[in-house]
Amino acid sequence: MTDQVPTGQQSSARKPAGPLRKGWATGACATAASVAAYQALMTGEFPDPVSIQLPGGLSPEFRLHSKKLDPNEASVGIVKDAGDDPDITHGAEIIATVRRGFAGAGVQFFAGSGVGTVTLPGLPLSVGEPAINPKPREMISHNLQRVADTLERTLDVEVTLSIPGGETLAEKTMNGRLGIVGGLSILGTTGIVIPYSCASWIHSIHRGIDVARAGGLTHVAASTGTTSENAVRKMYNLPEMALIDMGDFAGGMLKYLREHPIERLTIAGGVGKLAKLAQGEIDLHSSRSRVDMAALAAGAEALGADKAITTLILNANTAMEVSQIARKHGLPLAGRIAAQAREAALATLSGGINVDVAVFDRNGGLLANTAVSEP
Repeated sequence: MTDQVPTGQQSSARKPAGPLRKGWATGACATAASVAAYQALMTGEFPDPVSIQLPGGLSPEFRLHSKKLDPNEASVGIVKDAGDDPDITHGAEIIATVRRGFAGAGVQFFAGSGVGTVTLPGLPLSVGEPAINPKPREMISHNLQRVADTLERTLDVEVTLSIPGGETLAEKTMNGRLGIVGGLSILGTTGIVIPYSCASWIHSIHRGIDVARAGGLTHVAASTGTTSENAVRKMYNLPEMALIDMGDFAGGMLKYLREHPIERLTIAGGVGKLAKLAQGEIDLHSSRSRVDMAALAAGAEALGADKAITTLILNANTAMEVSQIARKHGLPLAGRIAAQAREAALATLSGGINVDVAVFDRNGGLLANTAVSEP
């Protein structure tokens, strides 16, 4: 997983043509830096390049970008290469400082400059812990143990991870909403970054739901973008913790809620994205789903539109244009889209959650809301 996701908006980076180059996750870089620093601390020599073992069996090598050795600690920096993925930490230096620890302490982790600290419950780490996820901790500990076994040493060390500029980079992620303050998270499940997999965005959606549940919230709002998020937040006076930046990943959000339910879910978005959800699409990205103009025309006809209006809708360029045509002729098409999107969401959730759908225009004006009660 990566830290590629800006808060409140989809990444604007376009997928390059041709085969895409994979990269290394922050956790893999942190592991390599930790191993090189530990080996230098134990032997007085830095391995360059340094090789590590990933969970899937790969053994990549990493070149050292910086290094420093003192009697009781060693530091190594490795520049992250995320391949062709639009990862905001691509090019960042991941630094591991390894110090001798107390006998019997094992491997202890600390957050240095640019690495965040957990302040809210619901994440896979306790409040007060450095934001170094369990999988990277496991990866680092496993690789350090391999070196310790080779050197016939007992593994009792303190590992501090730092990312210069990480606090600034974190402002472009969802960390603040998740209660991670002071910097970035050290993420990574396999150690490999798959270009344009959007795994980090879905990860953030899941963690956002976890934090909301742990905070005792009964109502969350999942939005497709900044405008709809701001509008639904004002509509229901929701706290920051209740806001889920769903983006295009309706499926990732709904499937996780199916297994980790909350009492009430509001889905908020524009006509185009929610028209796709109404069609049964759960990946709302423009490259993976299209608005069905014929379905919208049929919906308008069911609401009383004549041939001239349905023809205008069939020839429209965007769902927003369709919405404008419908509003001009007094057709509650947005309400129909909202109702159908709600049914599609309920089908994915398989019941158990009270769902309402709010459709907004580009200025945040409410076009339709399936909620029975007033906000």
